[in-house]
Parts: sequence; C-alpha cells; structure tokens
Amino acid sequence: MATGARHTTFSIIGSDVVITGNVAASVDLHVDGKIEGDLKCANLVQGEASEIKGAVAADTAKLAGLLDGSIEAKTLIVHASARITGDVVYETITIENGGKVDGKLTHRRAGAPGMTKAPPPLEVVENKSASAGV
Repeated sequence: MATGARHTTFSIIGSDVVITGNVAASVDLHVDGKIEGDLKCANLVQGEASEIKGAVAADTAKLAGLLDGSIEAKTLIVHASARITGDVVYETITIENGGKVDGKLTHRRAGAPGMTKAPPPLEVVENKSASAGV
C-alpha cells in the first residue's frame, strides 16, 4: 500500500440514504442523500439532489444541492444548482452563475484559526502596565 493511499479514501452517502444526527468523517465524503444534522469531514462533494440541514465544516466543499445551515470551508465552490441558506466562512470562494447564497459571507485569512465561534470583541478591562510606574 502506498503512503499516499490514505488521502484518497472517501465515503459515499447514496441518494436513498437519510441520516438523522451529526456526521463526522476523517475522509472525503460524497453526499447524494439527505443529512439532518451537523457534518464535519475532510473534503465534501454534494450532489444536486442532496439536502443537508445543519452546520458543515470541511477543508474543501463543492456544493451542488441544498444546504440549510452554516458552512465553514477553506475552499468553497458553489455550483449553479446549489442553494445555501446560512452564514458562510471561507478562505477562497467560487460561486457559479445561478448559485444562491442567502446568508452572511465572511472571509477568513489563510492560516487563521477556525471561526466556528466568533471571537469576543476586544475590550480593555484593566491596563495594569499603564498604571504601574516604569
């Protein structure tokens, strides 16, 4: 077995499969069925007839179906048949003509930590170094 073979592993959720609950995969995932729950995987390919209702987190996501929830991906490709209803966090994004996104788009710098939960706003509560004599 070649050392790179681990990275070519993927799983398929067929069009006749309905999953109710959260899905986590350390491999690439091709979804043609329906998922009602959060999804986290390495790379996601979503078929046109697929429906995902929940938050999605992936390194790369190629969406062609319905996503009713937020998505966070380093690289996001929204195909013409895709419909996203929820907030989107991305490093790079491509939206084909006809692809629909109804939510807030937030760009994340490359290498920045995940923004699944927004950081609290910065506020200075107490500045001890300024009040202490130098």
